[in-house]
Amino acid sequence: MKFKKKTKISSEIPTSSMPDIIFMLLIFFMVTTVLRTEDGLRINLPSAKKIAQLKSKVHTSHIWISKDGLISIQDKSHKIEDVRWTIYNKRKADSQLTISLKADEAARMGLIVSVQNELRKADALRLNYSTLQAAD
Repeated sequence: MKFKKKTKISSEIPTSSMPDIIFMLLIFFMVTTVLRTEDGLRINLPSAKKIAQLKSKVHTSHIWISKDGLISIQDKSHKIEDVRWTIYNKRKADSQLTISLKADEAARMGLIVSVQNELRKADALRLNYSTLQAAD
């Protein structure tokens, strides 16, 4: 009895459809990815004649103060008593942290001063006041 020789099984992975699969995955991730933007509170910033842009957005934490007296840090609402510890923990994690204070032009000055005092107690002395460029 004679046995027939079996054909060899190929151990190669077919790569002809690989670009199609990669292209579909790329489109899928582009469509489903959401870029997060910080909204903060709705505020009307005061205007200034001369403004300068922050050098690094990576080491920046934003505080919004609305005209209604609401305080928001990184899109989370806080009481005035919580500002010090929240910023202290952020400063502990990032020693180069700059605080960007965005206060509504109709916000009470007493609240802004209270926030500044809490920032001083948290040793957050790098403070930036955000404004809009005044139209000349």
